[in-house]
Amino acid sequence: MVYRVTMEPAVQTWRIIDTGPLDGPTNMAIDEALLASFVADGAALPVLRLYGWEPPDLSLGRYQRAAEVLDLDSCTAAQVPIVRRITGGGVIWHANELTYSLVCSTRHLPDGLSVKASFRVLTSFLLRFYRSFGLPAVWALDHDPHHAALGERTAFCFAGRESYDIIVSGRKIGGNAQRRTKAAVFQHGSIPLANRSEEGIGYLRQRPAGIGEATTSLADEGITAGRDDLAPVLADAFREAMGVELREDTLTAAEQTLAERLAAGKYRDAGWNLEGIG
Repeated sequence: MVYRVTMEPAVQTWRIIDTGPLDGPTNMAIDEALLASFVADGAALPVLRLYGWEPPDLSLGRYQRAAEVLDLDSCTAAQVPIVRRITGGGVIWHANELTYSLVCSTRHLPDGLSVKASFRVLTSFLLRFYRSFGLPAVWALDHDPHHAALGERTAFCFAGRESYDIIVSGRKIGGNAQRRTKAAVFQHGSIPLANRSEEGIGYLRQRPAGIGEATTSLADEGITAGRDDLAPVLADAFREAMGVELREDTLTAAEQTLAERLAAGKYRDAGWNLEGIG
């Protein structure tokens, strides 16, 4: 008798790195270092990073000009740091949030996915995370599939809605942005612990009305757990939604060295942060 043996596909292993709260230049330098290191090593494991922001920081989208969207006099008077991301989108005020970034290649995703469809896959863990607290989280596209403004460009990230932004009780929670290279997919996003949107728009030249009513946070929804308690829940949601194993890790020596070089030479430089030069 001949027995057929069906081999189960190997479960992917991802590194999980929790760097805790750091300042804006260090955070953005680590994100870029993880992406560059992943691209340089074709056999590298994909990465899920968890972090936060201390002190609070404004981050600009890759193609925004600071003087066009920010009230720079207000930012200077309040001594608010400004940093530029490697992803597109609008300004984000990073305060009281749990932030994630991930780096993988298309081989770590289902075959044939478009860029837009990859957002659906790579934000599915956020739905699982919010729903684990009993919150009615859905994608914006499913909440209002005929919403004419989906994908509309806005200067302030939380004022706009993309198809796979997360909606809770009719209000947007957090935001996500992605960058693609030939060899890698990079994505990062924010999970607001408290709703600081009204505070953030105070630094804009043009301030969208009603932002407080259009956005929500975990605290608004009755979830008062702190960042350190929420990080393991987010990691579990990622593991379950993506069907992967997570291996606790830290930055390698090479990643740390590159991050330090990028922080000093790029992300603390006004040419890059304010003008996108560099």
